[in-house]
Parts: sequence; structure tokens; C-alpha cells
Amino acid sequence: MICPACKNIMIVVEHNQIELDYCTICKGVWFDTVELELLMQSIVVNSQTVLLKAMLICPEMKSAGKKRKCPICSRKMKLINIGDKSEILIDICHKGDGLWFDGGELAQLLQQKEAKLCQPKDSQQVFDFLSEVFKA
Repeated sequence: MICPACKNIMIVVEHNQIELDYCTICKGVWFDTVELELLMQSIVVNSQTVLLKAMLICPEMKSAGKKRKCPICSRKMKLINIGDKSEILIDICHKGDGLWFDGGELAQLLQQKEAKLCQPKDSQQVFDFLSEVFKA
């Protein structure tokens, strides 16, 4: 898969049978819908698409930068704020193909230990899993 930020080839990082696409150059992380659903299933969340749907309804943020394209469908992605204490802007595919964290954004989110995601009830287990994978 090609990185939506720096256009380099990403590597696949696997943990507990969940594969994430990771860019070793810019340190960005791509979660496609299947990976996000597997993550939700692994922590026993009843509706696997709740998290993605919650993010899709978040308002789009304005940015002076060029919009990134989804590495799956090549359409421009929506920029949303998911940070609790500070702005953490991530890109999400309008079609729901997945979401992109620029280098450092996932670590910032994990350090906050809480995210708004328009519905703040999304489990602490998600953060614990990601902390273990990326040792944030």
C-alpha cells in the first residue's frame, strides 16, 4: 500500500492477527475498515462499525494543506478532530474505507487516554491495544 502522506510503500505490522499499515518514513498508520472491525471484535465491542460511523458524522475541519487521498479508493479524505485536550486531526475516507493517523498523532491520542470521537464511550481497551502495538 502507498502512504497517503509521503507516497512511500508502507509495511504491514501484525499484532494479535490484526494487520495495520505503517509508513516507516513518515510514521503514519492506516486502519482500513476490516482492521478496525477486527480490533473492535477482539475487544468484544457489539457493533464493529460504531467507531467508524461516529467519526464519519464528525464535522470536517478546515485546513490550509492539501487533502490526502484514501489509499484504497483514491478519493479525497475528510479531516476530523478526535483529540480531547488538543487538536488531533486525522483523515477519514468518506466511503468508510478507513482512517489515517499522521506520524505522532496516534501517540498523542494514546497519551490523552480519551478521545471525543463524537461519542466518548469507545473503550479504553482500544487505547490499551494500540499502546501495546506502538509502544506509545
